Amino acid sequence: MSRLAKRPIPVPDGVTASLANGTLTAKGSRGEDSMTVHSEIKMKLDDGAVVVAPRSGSRLARSMTGTTCALVRNLFTGVSQGFERRLQLVGTGYRAEAKGSTLALQLGFSHPIEYKVSDKVSVKTPSQTEIVLESINRQLVGQTAAEIRALRPPEPYKGKGVRYRGEQLRLKEAKKK
Repeated sequence: MSRLAKRPIPVPDGVTASLANGTLTAKGSRGEDSMTVHSEIKMKLDDGAVVVAPRSGSRLARSMTGTTCALVRNLFTGVSQGFERRLQLVGTGYRAEAKGSTLALQLGFSHPIEYKVSDKVSVKTPSQTEIVLESINRQLVGQTAAEIRALRPPEPYKGKGVRYRGEQLRLKEAKKK
């Protein structure tokens, strides 16, 4: 079993947690989110902390214990602080513009791309070459960022495309004569 799973997970200040029918719900300053507890995991709320333990000694139960602890921590962090992912557009003429829940992208194709963002994710464009995604759900932010990046991943020679902020690319050397 995971070493981190042996310790109770404290509920942060300003967050209220409730457990009912196999669903853990957390409310915080950023909103409300919930997660379903795996059938191999038993979870209880004790004195402002969540205790996670496997129901049996099976391999699945032991492995899901650590995963569940990470999901609970992400749930608490999301409703109290939120998650953010930044993308950069690198390339001549590449630009983005947020229009409500739609992201209009010019990525060097012959046509503009209209990407519909989930209602649970807020999208901002502080500049034409930067995209900021924010949400209380970490998985949703990462999935949305990966889908936007997949529209035009960085190419290996010049590095043009959509990349995560701070992402290091290994550029290939051009063909020599």
